[in-house]
Amino acid sequence: MDRENQTRVTEFLLLGFSGEPEQEKILFGMFMWMYLVTITGNFLITLAITCDSHLHKPMYFFLANLSCVDICFSSVTTPKMLVNHMLGNESISYVECMIQIYFFITFINMDGFLLSVMAYDRYVAICSPLHYSMIMRPKLCVLLVAVSWIITNMHALLHTLLMVQLMFCSNNAVHHFFCDPYAILKLSCSDTFINELMISTAGGLMSITPFTCITVSYAYIFSNVLKFPSIQAIRKALSTCGSHLTVVSLFYGAILGVYMHPSSSYSVQDTVATVIFTVVTPLVNPFIYSLRNYDMKGSLRKLIIRRLVSP
Repeated sequence: MDRENQTRVTEFLLLGFSGEPEQEKILFGMFMWMYLVTITGNFLITLAITCDSHLHKPMYFFLANLSCVDICFSSVTTPKMLVNHMLGNESISYVECMIQIYFFITFINMDGFLLSVMAYDRYVAICSPLHYSMIMRPKLCVLLVAVSWIITNMHALLHTLLMVQLMFCSNNAVHHFFCDPYAILKLSCSDTFINELMISTAGGLMSITPFTCITVSYAYIFSNVLKFPSIQAIRKALSTCGSHLTVVSLFYGAILGVYMHPSSSYSVQDTVATVIFTVVTPLVNPFIYSLRNYDMKGSLRKLIIRRLVSP
């Protein structure tokens, strides 16, 4: 069939949580609550780090960037789903879907890159504490974040441009709650070989590189920590990595659960895993970092008290 004679899809139907009305009401309330807590928690983390001069350190600089990315990441998928539920509508326009794909790829990869940069920061702090301030200079910190933004945006642009070259015919039902690139790709009625090749090569490289950096950093950290003379010193060193390791495990564990096995359609387990790294991880990040960090808790406490007592 000629491309000119094919009916081009102008919108997609997001069917991720279609079910009983009572279930949809519960899910709507749950996602609304999680989104509001995510925005509030990450905003407070960013504000506390910005306002407290004692937190103007590389570790907190990266944490502030991670909180900003988590705000944007959760805002890519959740608001559209909530609006569709309120309007009783499951549709998303073709243009909105492509935009959602672009920002989804950007922010999910940016999360991975920032987690790898934070792992490197912990490596330098534990393995080379005397040279930490000399190595982790402000210019290097800004450069690491800036390069991460450039790489992730270029990668997202590549996949989005390849996606808009595809034809979508009669089938426009997406069994997901947002325009997941994998789910959209399966709906195309044209050849997707190039797209799949780029996902396997460039996409795989973008996923494996940060994870490898995190693994190597912690391999060096653990090998050095075991040489410490006392149990108390080992415990103190590992406590500085606990929050980061928790977030890394939650984030990559959910991603591996979705994208590392072939599937012709999204199952309930896939949807749950996707919810974890798109909604739950940005939600729990501020709690994990603030509850396990005395400086962060003190700064947040001062920030909240200052706002409450100010006129």
